Amino acid sequence: MGCENTGECHIGSEGDIVTCRKVIRNVATAAGFGMTDVTRIVTAVSELARNVYVHAESTGMMRWNILQQPGKVGIELIFEDQGKGIADIDQAMEAGFTTANSMGMGLSGVKRLMDEMLISSELGVGTTVRVVKWGRIK
Repeated sequence: MGCENTGECHIGSEGDIVTCRKVIRNVATAAGFGMTDVTRIVTAVSELARNVYVHAESTGMMRWNILQQPGKVGIELIFEDQGKGIADIDQAMEAGFTTANSMGMGLSGVKRLMDEMLISSELGVGTTVRVVKWGRIK
């Protein structure tokens, strides 16, 4: 797909979810994250990319940036779609809440895996989820 060097990946199929996982595994590893944090980041990517694919009823994008601060490195991931939106973000963040007959651990699980999380959503317009994971520079 060639999205590893562009800073963004299109999400419109299950195959794109796999591509997002692979790309971010490579990006996070190259940025110096350890195996445990890479696994956490890739798990979050899997959940968020799947949300775009399943819930947005449209295609979306994953964008990423490497962040630098004194003594630490971060990876910022932004997922955007133009789907139906989330009616109640607080409810969607509750462990066990699901609209897709799943375990309901998606957004609340992502929040536990990452260091920062911000969700903005407007009904009929779409949703943006921004997450950041920080690691120490080795």
